[in-house]
Amino acid sequence: MIEAVKVEREGARPHGTYLDKRGLKSWLFTLDHKRIGLMYMAISILFFLVGGLFALIFRTELMFPGKQFLSPYAHNVLFTLHGAILIFMVIIPFIPAGFGNFFLPIMIGARDVAFPRLNLMSVWLFAIGGLLLLFSLLFGPIDTGWTFYTPYSANKGLNVFIVSLSVFILGMSSILTGLNFIVTVHKLRAPGMTWGRLPLFVWALYATSIVQVIATPVLGITLLLLGLENLFNIGFFDPRLGGDPVLFQHLFWFYSHPAVYLMILPAFGVVSDVISVHSRKHIFGYWFIAASSIAIAFIGFIVWGHHMFTAGMSPTADILFSFLTYFVAVPTAVKIFNWVATMYKGKIRFTAPMLYIIAFLIIFLVGGLTGLFLASLGTDIHLHDTYFVVAHFHYTMVGAAIFAIFAAAFHWLPKMFGRMYDERLAKIGWFFNFTGFMLTFAPQFILGMYGMPRRYWDYPAEFQPLHFVSTLGSYMIAIGVLLSLYVIFKAIKSGEKAPDNPWGGLSLEWQVPSPPPTENFVEEPVVQHGPYDFGKKGGH
Repeated sequence: MIEAVKVEREGARPHGTYLDKRGLKSWLFTLDHKRIGLMYMAISILFFLVGGLFALIFRTELMFPGKQFLSPYAHNVLFTLHGAILIFMVIIPFIPAGFGNFFLPIMIGARDVAFPRLNLMSVWLFAIGGLLLLFSLLFGPIDTGWTFYTPYSANKGLNVFIVSLSVFILGMSSILTGLNFIVTVHKLRAPGMTWGRLPLFVWALYATSIVQVIATPVLGITLLLLGLENLFNIGFFDPRLGGDPVLFQHLFWFYSHPAVYLMILPAFGVVSDVISVHSRKHIFGYWFIAASSIAIAFIGFIVWGHHMFTAGMSPTADILFSFLTYFVAVPTAVKIFNWVATMYKGKIRFTAPMLYIIAFLIIFLVGGLTGLFLASLGTDIHLHDTYFVVAHFHYTMVGAAIFAIFAAAFHWLPKMFGRMYDERLAKIGWFFNFTGFMLTFAPQFILGMYGMPRRYWDYPAEFQPLHFVSTLGSYMIAIGVLLSLYVIFKAIKSGEKAPDNPWGGLSLEWQVPSPPPTENFVEEPVVQHGPYDFGKKGGH
């Protein structure tokens, strides 16, 4: 257990809560990591709704073969924006920059991150990058796909340059956040907060930060070169100018496969914390889970070639990348085994956060196992660039990350705002999200195995029943997301007052008042036990 922090439970708190200050200026120029985390979340939610709306539009077009209301060009633009927005503005930043900013300092007993002004600069850059992404539409929509592959993105003009600049700025924001977290974990831990007592959410953020700092500059440089090529006709990637389009793929995936773990490693941290607290049980294999996060971050840098099995690499490179792709499954399997072992014989409470985590385990397991088909050189030739890849990606990254986001939201909402949510409505929202997700993407595995190419505007009539079911599922997801957001915002505005520790958690964030004080702790905490010592001496 962690020694209780001395706070005034009744009446006015000596330092007030972080929500006490009012006015737009108090938010725009705040140095409080909690407010900065909320600003990240607010921006990501807005883009999440926009990106989700784009998906709903083009899925409606695909409900039936032939043209319904979208031209092929409009369809390409919508799925390009859908992918770029959800990946760069939602899935990558939401948990680490949002929940991570809010909770990492509190979890390690610090008053703030190591560089508060740098933290504020990072959220400004994030907002500027997002606005630039939308601003690029004024110069003509882009239809390159979210990967910006050349030659699709070659000779597109100013709009591609602005989009490249947007992602470059978003990358700078990501690097600054990663540097801040690494220094904060190393230098600002409270007395007694050893590496063996760090919450696994912090371990996941630490591994994510390493990937951010090392991999993101590669993407930034790649897209900067792409932008310069479009502006000044310099031949980096365009073969008509003497460039090499396969070089773009190597550089892009050298970042973008580690970026897969930027999306999922923070979600792993959420899963570890929520499972332990809501199962009332010590986490099984703490050091294995912590070490596997670092292992996944490392291996993620050396498997990018599995995206390029059909790009003309040498057979030796294909075999090597195939083996490494199978190998990356090992630390991930360790995590899944340990999470299930933690739940085994635990006192599981089927709250909304726990239901989202159970859904996460099912979705991620399906996504991981279907990845084995794509790691195999023989089957990948058939499945590459089909809807099988679309389904695999959404199961592995998108669904798993979004379900972890909702789990984190309902798990930590009472702490962030001091309000409880409507459990019944939250569970109904979970049902629509989970059922809708399965209906949307499970049929796409079958479509891919039957040979339906991804990113196509039209298709033969034989594929129509599966597309119809997939589109119905997307509408269920829309209902579930809107209902879940309604539950969250209603709780923030008028929910019942939450106790300081509604779930009985042992990590430091549950030992401070709800919502937390401005400076997190009135007195510096002294950590005496680990965050998962349920049932042990000093535990609950």
